[in-house]
Amino acid sequence: MVDISEKADTVRVAVAKGEVRMEKATLGLIRDGQLQKGDVLAIAELAGVMAAKKTSELVPLCHPLALSHIDVELALDDALPGVVITATARATGKTGVEMEALTAVSVAALTVYDMAKAAEKTMRIGNIRLVEKHGGRSGDVVNE
Repeated sequence: MVDISEKADTVRVAVAKGEVRMEKATLGLIRDGQLQKGDVLAIAELAGVMAAKKTSELVPLCHPLALSHIDVELALDDALPGVVITATARATGKTGVEMEALTAVSVAALTVYDMAKAAEKTMRIGNIRLVEKHGGRSGDVVNE
């Protein structure tokens, strides 16, 4: 791992996004709560939060962080069609929370896929990216 012991503690915030594209019929099943496994959006949100908390266990050489906040939002998008996932992670510490936000989006997307795969096997997870980050030595980055 990178030695961060000399870095100052600062408030770190990161926002990540991603998508699960699917057929309109599958999106309709999610919207109407008609999938056998249950409430896709609520369960995927919880999965994303849980994953963010375990990022250092999943990504080698990633520092374990005490997150002060993690928010995962899923929105149905008829234009994709699909589900847009946004995760915001926050902590006060010596290293950023980008990986936690990206992990939350990734696992939430996998959960959407898992819960809807009985209805459709052609869903596509993609466009997972860092939207912005704030805090730390490198300062603010706003990609979108």
